[in-house]
Amino acid sequence: MSKNQKSSGGKFSGRQGGGKIKKSYARGNAPIKSKPAAPKEESKPAVKAEGIRLNKYIANSGACSRRDADIFIQAGNVTVNGTPITEMGYRVKLSDEVKFDGRRITPEKPEYILLNKPRGFFTTGSLDKGNKTVMDLVANATKSKIVPVGKLDRQATGLLLFTNDGALEKQLGKPKNGIRQIFHVELNKPLSFDDLKKINDGITLEDGKVKVQDVSFIDNRPKNEIGLEINSVKPHVVQRLFKSMGFEVEKLDRVVFGGLTKKDLPRGNWRPLTKQEIINIKML
Repeated sequence: MSKNQKSSGGKFSGRQGGGKIKKSYARGNAPIKSKPAAPKEESKPAVKAEGIRLNKYIANSGACSRRDADIFIQAGNVTVNGTPITEMGYRVKLSDEVKFDGRRITPEKPEYILLNKPRGFFTTGSLDKGNKTVMDLVANATKSKIVPVGKLDRQATGLLLFTNDGALEKQLGKPKNGIRQIFHVELNKPLSFDDLKKINDGITLEDGKVKVQDVSFIDNRPKNEIGLEINSVKPHVVQRLFKSMGFEVEKLDRVVFGGLTKKDLPRGNWRPLTKQEIINIKML
C-alpha cells in the first residue's frame, strides 16, 4: 500500500481493489437504539371517599347500633333524600336528608338536657312576636339541635327534658306504659276526701279513662294543694281531669319525670343528664 493510500475514514481491505471495509451489522453488531424513557407517572393523591357511611350516620344519631343499622338498611327502612337505600357501605353527606323508619335523623352526638321550667314560657314556638319559649332558656346548653320531649303549658312549671336523640324522643313520646310523672297541683278550691277517692278510682275523659297511680293531700299545706302521680302522656291530661270534676288548675309543677327530679336544679336553670340517668331514662 502506498503512502498516498491513507485511510481517510476507515481501514482498507487487503483484497484487490483496496476498497474500504464496510461496517457489518451481522452477529449482533447492529447499533443499539436507545428507547425513549417512559414518562414518569405522577403519583395521584388518594381520593378520600366523600361523606360518612350510612350505618355510622344512623348509629351516631342514636337510633341504633351500626350492626342493627345494617339490618334496617337491608330491609329498606332507611331513605336518603326520599330514596330507599339498601346498599351496604353507601355514603351520605351532612347536607342529605336521612330518614330512619320514616323519621328524620342527624349524625350528632346525643345530648340530654334537663330544664326546670319557669312560668310564662311556651314549650312550642309562638306566632306572637316577643313571646318567650323554653328554647331561649337552653340556647347555650349545646350547639346541637335539641327539642323538648313532651309539653308543659305556658303557665306550668317543672321538669322538661330536651334531646336530639330521635329514638328516645319517639320512645318517650308514645310509651306503651306511660312515663312516671309526679305533679304538685294547686286548685282554685279545696278538694274533699271523696274527690280524692274518685280520682283514685279513675276519671273517664272524652279520650278514655285516666288511671292515676297515686293522689294525696300535701302535708302542712291547704286542701287545695295535692300531689298527683300519673303515667299518662295525653295532652293537658291533668287540667282536663280536674276540669271534669269542676276544678280549675291554678298552678302545676312537674317535680318528677321518668325518675328525674328537681334536686339541686333551681327554677329557670338546666343541666345535662348524668351517664346513669341516660341509661335509666332509656330503660323506661
